Order: sequence, then structure tokens, then C-alpha cells
Amino acid sequence: MKSLEELRAIRERMQKQIDLRENSEDNIRVVVGMATCGIAAGARPVLTAFLEEVAKRELKNVTVTQTGCIGVCRLEPIAEVYVPGEEKVTYVKLTPEMVPRIVPISWSAPAPAALPPTVPRSLRPLSGS
Repeated sequence: MKSLEELRAIRERMQKQIDLRENSEDNIRVVVGMATCGIAAGARPVLTAFLEEVAKRELKNVTVTQTGCIGVCRLEPIAEVYVPGEEKVTYVKLTPEMVPRIVPISWSAPAPAALPPTVPRSLRPLSGS
């Protein structure tokens, strides 16, 4: 069992990490729709995949969060990526297997050849397509 002082120190350290992420000008946000329709369509594994991919790549300037209904139930699971200085990018009909390929696209890394055809062309920020 930790003492009250140890718990306060942990809380303070974690709060500083949160403040660094939230106050950073280069903070990238990934928002996954987790309303009933999203969860029913498989958004929970997609959210988990984003969290695991960000942790695996040790991306300190990325925050993965969830939200309620994004508004287009037939296209769930949906994730929106907000990169400072760029327009929001919306990904639809996601699967956990797509997430590792989305992360580099969204964060200015070399883009893979293409996303699977379940993602509408108009919502894919692939160069040269």
C-alpha cells in the first residue's frame, strides 16, 4: 500500500504529463466515435488499436480520446484526426487492422500504397490518389 505522500507525488507527476500533452502546440488528437452505433459496429477494438499503436510508437504528442455520436452511423466505426495547422481528417468503416496504416498517414510519415477499399476515396488523404 502506498502512503498518502507517495500517491500525491504520483498524482502530481501524472498531472504534469497531462498538462504537457494538452498545452502542446503540436498535439495531435485522435477522436473515436463511441456512441452505441459505433460500439455495435466495432469501435471499441479500433479505439484500443489506436491506444496500443500510439504507445508502441511512443508518440508523446498524440492524445487518443473517445466521443459520442459523430453523426454518420452507417459509416461507423469512425475516427477523426486533428493535426494542428491541417484540416481534420475523418476515417470511416475502420477495423483495428487499419490503424497502424492510418497513424503514419495522419502524421506526415510516408503514406502506404493504399487503404482497403472500404474507406471511401474522398476520405482518404493519400498522396497521388
